[in-house]
Amino acid sequence: MVVLGLALSLVIGVSLGLLGGGGSTLTVPVIHYVFGVETHEAIALSLVVVGATSLVALIPHARAGRVQWKTGLAFGLACMVAAFFGGKLGGALPGRFLIDAFAVLMVVAGGAMLVRARKPLATCQPEDVSLWSVLLIGVGVGLITGTLGAGGGFIIVPALTLVGGIAIREAVGTSLLVIAMNSAAGFAGTASKVHLDGRLLIGVTAVAVAGTFFGARLGHRLSAQHLQRAFGWFVIVVGLLMLVRELA
Repeated sequence: MVVLGLALSLVIGVSLGLLGGGGSTLTVPVIHYVFGVETHEAIALSLVVVGATSLVALIPHARAGRVQWKTGLAFGLACMVAAFFGGKLGGALPGRFLIDAFAVLMVVAGGAMLVRARKPLATCQPEDVSLWSVLLIGVGVGLITGTLGAGGGFIIVPALTLVGGIAIREAVGTSLLVIAMNSAAGFAGTASKVHLDGRLLIGVTAVAVAGTFFGARLGHRLSAQHLQRAFGWFVIVVGLLMLVRELA
């Protein structure tokens, strides 16, 4: 199971480097189901792994000019405040409820991405995005992130494309900045309630970081439409598998 877990950790990194998200949708199930870690501890571990991996994955996107810093920082700050309180809320909720809610949210977010992928993807400038919309969505994403232990990429990317009008490649790069900020705040809100396995944390994070470099390179070879469709189907499939596992 350890080998399988590390192999899936590599996929986590590839997902973040390629899609700007999806890492947390794998991290929580991998840590919970494959490594057998209790739900609340798995959520806390996921936030650390995804946050650290996102910082590394952000570097090549930033160098390529695919990060909208103003929008990302505003979004991220709103997320951080809400994620901190979300982390405290998640610690008080039953683990079964958190896993089920996580899976349902993944299916909904994936569906939204598939709908958006049918429309032309136009790039907008940071000044074209409503600051109030960014802050409002950031609060909502932050609460979800802190409560459910998701870095938020599978919600942030759809939010940036559906509401912000940002093209998928820029949304992918910008989401990594937000995920790193978001994960740090969510972990701060839940850290006092759990005990983390240091060796597991280091191992999963190291392998995931390695995967980000391959994901970033792969992203150059795929079209924006293919990226968006891949992202949508990815989170839908994982979400459905989690629901089947929990309801069985």
